[in-house]
Amino acid sequence: MRTIGFIIRKEFQQIRRDRRMLPLIFIAPVLQIILMGYAANLDVNDIPISVCDQDRTAQSRELVAAFTASGSFAVSRTAATAEDAERDIERGASSLALIIPPGYGRQQSAGRVSGVQLLADGSESQAAAIGLSYATLVVSREAARLASTRLTALGAAGAGVRAVRAAQVRPAVRVFYNPTLASRNFMVPGVLAMVLMIITTVLTSLSIVKEKERGTLEQLIVTPITARQLIVGKLAPFVLISIVVISLVLAASLLLFGLSVRGSLPLLYALSLLFMLTTLGAGLFISTISRTQQQAMMIAVFFFIMPMVILSGFVFPIESMPVPIQLVTYLFPLRWYFVIIRGLFLKGIGIAELWKETAALAGIGLAVIAGSALRFRKRLE
Repeated sequence: MRTIGFIIRKEFQQIRRDRRMLPLIFIAPVLQIILMGYAANLDVNDIPISVCDQDRTAQSRELVAAFTASGSFAVSRTAATAEDAERDIERGASSLALIIPPGYGRQQSAGRVSGVQLLADGSESQAAAIGLSYATLVVSREAARLASTRLTALGAAGAGVRAVRAAQVRPAVRVFYNPTLASRNFMVPGVLAMVLMIITTVLTSLSIVKEKERGTLEQLIVTPITARQLIVGKLAPFVLISIVVISLVLAASLLLFGLSVRGSLPLLYALSLLFMLTTLGAGLFISTISRTQQQAMMIAVFFFIMPMVILSGFVFPIESMPVPIQLVTYLFPLRWYFVIIRGLFLKGIGIAELWKETAALAGIGLAVIAGSALRFRKRLE
């Protein structure tokens, strides 16, 4: 027991002496609680929906108003044709599309069944399933309201019953890119992004910090090797490892789940390398502020990996987060890479549709790798 007590006291003394580790122990859990409390919201609000009103009657406008008044939807686009609404989903401008065909108002006035069409982006299966359930509920409520209005107007009980039965709105639902809403089709691309982020961030930081602990980093500094050569030499192995990992994940997704990349495979590798600029830069930055591998691991997990997972839309829909948190998510490269990887996997889209995400990823990546490399060089001098 004395030995155990001595070890415990010794461990506490080491933690107390490490001025960087002690704040991490207390600040990191508080940070995670704040992020989870504000961002971890499974309720879907303000789902971006594209509306194609081909009827343009009072009844069709009332149906659109019912969607916006529900609080679950926000009209992001007004499409002239059904093809335009489909393209809005393809570009990621909307998650759902409501198409009201010509004659909707006339059929409602006659008490006949009216058909509307709901299109959904199945590449985000969870949000699509919830959005479709909300949409069908809105349509059902609107049908009940129209039936009640007709019942009041007709006044006669018999005619009113027939009106209640006849006044219906029947939605025709179509799900693009993931018709079965299978979760694995949504998760597999996300797993690829997560693996890349963990490998490049954690292993890079641990590798450089390990050199510090062993004292071999100082030996490298006194050699004729320049700081730029040292940075490239330390980061290049993890780039090669990541390329192999991407290939393994792609092969496993095809062989195990039958999920292949519908878009350009070279584009996937190119944009994955662009994403790795941010994660390698993060690992390099962590190595400059960490003295031990334990510090590097905790900083990487609690201050980089966990916030990016929570705020990237991988688990919780970004639309459900408060507006200030949504603005913060634009700074996280994983948010943009998720859009890219799912677009290439499930939608088969190309750089023409993903240029905004590519530009954002390039800007963040160049800024992170440049800032981290500059700090690393100053630490070596």
